[in-house]
Amino acid sequence: MTNGKHQSNLLTTTLAVVAAVVLVSNASAQSDKNDAPIRYDSSPAKDRVAKLVDKMAAGEVSFEWDEKHGWLPSLLEHLEVPRASQTLVFSKTSQQNRKIRPSTPRAIYFNDDVYVGYVTNGDFLELGAVDPAQGARFYAFDQAKAEYPTLKKASDQCMACHETRKTQDVPGFLIRSVFPKKSGHPDFTLGTDSTGHSTPLKKRFGGWYVTGNHGSMRHRGNVFVNRDEGGEIDHEAGANLNQLPSIANAEGHLEPTSDIVALMLMEHQVQFHNFVTKASYTARQTRHYDTQMNRVFERDAGHRSESSTRRIDAAAEKLVAYTLFADEFRFSSPVRGAPEFVKQFSKTAVRTSDGRSLRDLDLQTRLLKYPCSYLVYTESFNALPDEILSVVKEKMLAVLNGNNDVKEFDHLTAADRKNILEILTETHPLFKKQ
Repeated sequence: MTNGKHQSNLLTTTLAVVAAVVLVSNASAQSDKNDAPIRYDSSPAKDRVAKLVDKMAAGEVSFEWDEKHGWLPSLLEHLEVPRASQTLVFSKTSQQNRKIRPSTPRAIYFNDDVYVGYVTNGDFLELGAVDPAQGARFYAFDQAKAEYPTLKKASDQCMACHETRKTQDVPGFLIRSVFPKKSGHPDFTLGTDSTGHSTPLKKRFGGWYVTGNHGSMRHRGNVFVNRDEGGEIDHEAGANLNQLPSIANAEGHLEPTSDIVALMLMEHQVQFHNFVTKASYTARQTRHYDTQMNRVFERDAGHRSESSTRRIDAAAEKLVAYTLFADEFRFSSPVRGAPEFVKQFSKTAVRTSDGRSLRDLDLQTRLLKYPCSYLVYTESFNALPDEILSVVKEKMLAVLNGNNDVKEFDHLTAADRKNILEILTETHPLFKKQ
């Protein structure tokens, strides 16, 4: 009997170890967003566009057809996306690339959690929205005159670009800087860059039109690659343009600009969204893994493994570093954009009693006056699972209180830390003093 009981216990232990190995393997290899615990496709969408879809289904909103731009102006109004946020990209890097060329660039409009793409004579408007839990979701708004417009989920083809290493392997967003030919086709033999606020300006905006002043700094915008000169581009020809080049056909768009400040803020935003989504996925995946492992080994339900703690800590560190602009490219000349866009951007600022806000722009040596992302007020940031949001808060407070001497935060002066901390503690529920 003793021997039989021993064998039974040994078998149980062996099965548990086998199950644990399988769980570890599955957790390590998890990449399908439709598996538990993410369930991307089967989870109800809760982003701003999904909410508009619900209102449309209930007959609570109406749209007006514009003979020149279709449903675009009305859609922007319903989504609270300012027209002044317009940026123009002429490289053929979109699903509707056959209709995009230097003379008919694609326009992109945005706010803190929605991106709207418009192509001249396009079949549909391209929408990307931030779901508070699931990351980027994509939609198509038919550009056909009708009694009532059609808004539907976009095809899975979007994920060919929007769920890769460039988006941290989560459904996300990216802005690409390419070396465009005169046809608008990128010359991929010269490479591409996925850009954010850390990218040197000289590598940004390839394939985009750029209006605004940036002094002695140079970028890749407004010009084409010259293969006869070894793939060189004429940086000077595209610099400091106060109006769009004539080839861009400004009259075909809502605004006569492709504003440099709007471009820079959009670059910051898309990467921030990806860091938040990665942090959310990490927290939920580690919790799912620990729940299963705790069941196998009959541990306390709330036990967290060391590997899970390390993963959460790493994801939180990366999000905090990006939120506080740890690796931001520093301007060597002031930047000046369109006053109307700056006015619209500042409209939604959350301000302290003395008027300070994380949406205050610097544009002299850096993007923001107080280098902390204004997107900390968004639903997606505040919807992060508690186990990672608490770590993010702890790490941010350590930096802002001067208790973190990590070199990557050397860019923050004592005044920067004080201002950011005071703004957050007065205006953000997560940081408010109890």
